[in-house]
Amino acid sequence: MTAFPNSPRLQKGAIVGLDPANPLASIIVFQYNPETVTRTLTPQTSAGHGEWGQLAPGEAMRLAGPPQEDLTLEVIFDATDKLEKGDPVAAQAGVYPQLSALEMLLYPKSSSVIANEALLNSAGMIEIIPPEAPMAVLVWGPKRVVPVRVMSFSITEEMFDTNLNPIHAKVSLGLRVLNYRDLGLASPGGALFMAHQLAKEAMATLNTAAKGPLAAGGPGG
Repeated sequence: MTAFPNSPRLQKGAIVGLDPANPLASIIVFQYNPETVTRTLTPQTSAGHGEWGQLAPGEAMRLAGPPQEDLTLEVIFDATDKLEKGDPVAAQAGVYPQLSALEMLLYPKSSSVIANEALLNSAGMIEIIPPEAPMAVLVWGPKRVVPVRVMSFSITEEMFDTNLNPIHAKVSLGLRVLNYRDLGLASPGGALFMAHQLAKEAMATLNTAAKGPLAAGGPGG
């Protein structure tokens, strides 16, 4: 049964790891979009407190920055359809490549680890700067493209092929949105977050405009 030809094309969510050294290794397009995304926003209020722990005068409504936003979602990967179509990658590795691409968001690059170990042993360097993970970006439609850090990661592998490669897996992700206070406004990630905030402000304005006279005068105003 074919889909209605004029039906809108469903956009797929994705997580992209921005790594200049290996731009293709961490592009994970969701095979199936998560059915739910839970977003928790915690306001970042002023830290100024007066006597007895109350907020200092004039500080009650001040914001120290954008809210801390945490996301939880579950992503499913399944190789069944590709196996039926004879896909060579699925036949050889199941969904192992997709899972590995996600996991690499948490691993320092092996080349950096080896290079740092060589510096430590040969040059006698006392302090080695820890390598950075690639900046992860959650793409959830055109209005939600934000830098994130993976805070929790749980994989449930449910079916396997004859070589014990997983062919069906559920991945539970906990993500924290990184904002311009975390990354710096002039950084690529900070600029990406600011673009996201500007889109959110535009949506809030659209909501107010859509209410028309009720927004200004209230019911019966």
